Amino acid sequence: MSQQEDIAVTKFREYLRVNTEQPNPDYEGCAKFLCGLATELGIECQTIRSEEYMPFVLMSIPGAQPELPALLLYSHTDVVPTFKDHWTHDPYSAFKDESGNIFARGAQDMKCVGSQYIEAIRRHFGRGKKQWKRTIHLLFGPDEEIGGDKGMRSFALTEEFRKLNIGFALDEGLASENDTYKVFYGERVPWWLKVTCGGNPGHGSKFIENTAAEKMQKVINSALAFREEQRQLLTNHSDWTLGDVTTLNLNQAHGGVQINVVPEKYELCKKHRFLLLFNSSCKCLQISTFA
Repeated sequence: MSQQEDIAVTKFREYLRVNTEQPNPDYEGCAKFLCGLATELGIECQTIRSEEYMPFVLMSIPGAQPELPALLLYSHTDVVPTFKDHWTHDPYSAFKDESGNIFARGAQDMKCVGSQYIEAIRRHFGRGKKQWKRTIHLLFGPDEEIGGDKGMRSFALTEEFRKLNIGFALDEGLASENDTYKVFYGERVPWWLKVTCGGNPGHGSKFIENTAAEKMQKVINSALAFREEQRQLLTNHSDWTLGDVTTLNLNQAHGGVQINVVPEKYELCKKHRFLLLFNSSCKCLQISTFA
């Protein structure tokens, strides 16, 4: 470790070197690293495993009044896929340049937040503050980047989660480029949709009627028209932010068997973030216009 490098930076870079990239994150290696950090600080730590979800790492600092609702400091450990050809440095090397910039997948989303929790605790411990009125839980969860089915969505239904007795929780927001700390409250609701377009199959040499591709084109055109409408609203209102509009992106398309066969179906995956003012009926009505 460099003499000039703060221990917070060193540990952060070590965390970044643990490859937790979807779809094959090294959760066990990550759990080992995080529990090692907890051991260094003398914090209770356990890895919670189940057939229903991927491993969670839980660190707990018992409060002076443990019966009070606890504070949960949550962060997820998995990261989105990388395309190494577009990186100037290996995304899992945690390279630091002469200016102190660190290049790594997960540096912002969201291993920096998990590291900040740890280092804040480290500094309090160093000043002699080792207990608070309420219990503090640091929970490192899996599978956030792919929807949470094997992560918090399942864990939140368990007795283990209920026993944490959580009164207030902090999760991720957006990174700040200055000394302003912004608080986010989940002003939009994410909906992940898979649209299946069925049609007549046939040989690629013919004009097949009523094909899946024609139907998918209608869905794409409608969805992108709505997307552009929302983008223009944001552009035309200088005082608005992303939280004031609904975003939509088409992120995956699947279909086809071979190049000379017209497929019987296409699947299109898209992600919405709806404003809270859209109730379920409004969302379903809007989505129906895309079909």
